[in-house]
Amino acid sequence: MSLLDTLGSLLGKSPDGGGGQQALISAALELVNKQPGGLNGLIQQFQANGAGDIIKSWVGNGENQAISPDTLHSVLGSDLVSGLAAKVGVQPEQAAGLLSQVLPHIVNTATPQGEVPAGGQLNTETVLGALGGLTSLFGKSGDAGKTS
Repeated sequence: MSLLDTLGSLLGKSPDGGGGQQALISAALELVNKQPGGLNGLIQQFQANGAGDIIKSWVGNGENQAISPDTLHSVLGSDLVSGLAAKVGVQPEQAAGLLSQVLPHIVNTATPQGEVPAGGQLNTETVLGALGGLTSLFGKSGDAGKTS
């Protein structure tokens, strides 16, 4: 199952209802940028909780390592995951699952040269622009695998 199929099915959105996906990506960007230190702070949080190699793969130019929803929930903490869930209108378990699919793509997109942006803040417009094709394709099974 592709990223688009996964997110579309978890959010239960129809092909013409991309607002939920946009909200999820926006909330994930906000989550990163509101960390003390932005992406640098998130990287430190991952390192402190034993997942440093995973997030480094997202920043680096190689293949992104997967992260399980349970590991992500442990790294971020219940309060943060619950807050994200409330913001996008899903259960915390769903939020962790969705975020485990979306966050690697967001971090990877925001660090195209394998470097964290100055100040650790992700450029929301750049990331949303790069990922915009994802939100427009949710639920379109014929096009879902054509993201490259």
